[in-house]
Amino acid sequence: MNNSESDALELESFLQSLGSKCSFPLELVSGHGNVGYAQGNNIVLDKIKSEYHLILNPDVVLASGALSRGLKQLTGDSSLSLVAPASYDFFGGPIQYLCKRYPSFLVLFLRFIKSPWLNARFSRALSEYEYRHETDSGVSFSPEIVSGCFMLCQTSALKKVGGFDERFFLYFEDFDLSLRMGKVGKVVYLPEMKIQHYGGGAGRKGWKHVRMFIVSAAKFFHKHGLKWI
Repeated sequence: MNNSESDALELESFLQSLGSKCSFPLELVSGHGNVGYAQGNNIVLDKIKSEYHLILNPDVVLASGALSRGLKQLTGDSSLSLVAPASYDFFGGPIQYLCKRYPSFLVLFLRFIKSPWLNARFSRALSEYEYRHETDSGVSFSPEIVSGCFMLCQTSALKKVGGFDERFFLYFEDFDLSLRMGKVGKVVYLPEMKIQHYGGGAGRKGWKHVRMFIVSAAKFFHKHGLKWI
C-alpha cells in the first residue's frame, strides 16, 4: 500500500526484487494519494481473502518470530479478533505503553500539556489509562484499545466491523477500531510478540498534527461518548 502522493516507481522496483525471493505474491496498491490512514487501509479490504490480516506502520520493525507467535495465538483461539504486540523504543530497551483504556478528556489533556506537576498529581489515572501495571507484569491481558501501528486481525472479524471508520483521517482511528473489534471477539495483548516502534507523539510533529489530533478526538467522543475524568 502506497499512501503517498509521490511517484511509486522506486517502491514498485523494490517490490519486484523482493517478490522474486518470496513464495507468495506481492501487489502494490497506489495512485490514490494521501487519503488518510483509515481509508488507505480500507482500500484493500474488499480484495483480501486471507484468514488473517496485518495492519502495520512503516515505522515498525518486527522481532524474529513475532508474526508467527501472533498467528499461532489466532489459530489456536477462534474467539480472538485481534492480537497486539509488546512495543519498544529498541529491543532490550524500555517498553512503550501502547495499550489504553477508554480515554477521558482529563487524561488526554494531561498527556498533551505534559506538566510534571500535574502528571505527578494524576499519576495513578495516567498509569491506569496506559495499563502500566498489566504491561509491566509481562503477561497477556485484554485491553480495551491497542495501537494501530501493529494490529494482527482475524480477517473475518475485520470485515464484519467494516474496517476503519474513514471519518478519521489520522489519529483515533485505531481507538475506534479496537472498541468495535472488541465487540466481535477478544482483543489480546501478547508480550511474547515484540516490535520496535519509532512513531507516536502528535505534539512533537507540529500544529498541523495537533489540529488533526483535536479534530479526531472530537469525532471519537461524539461517536462513543465523552468521558470527562
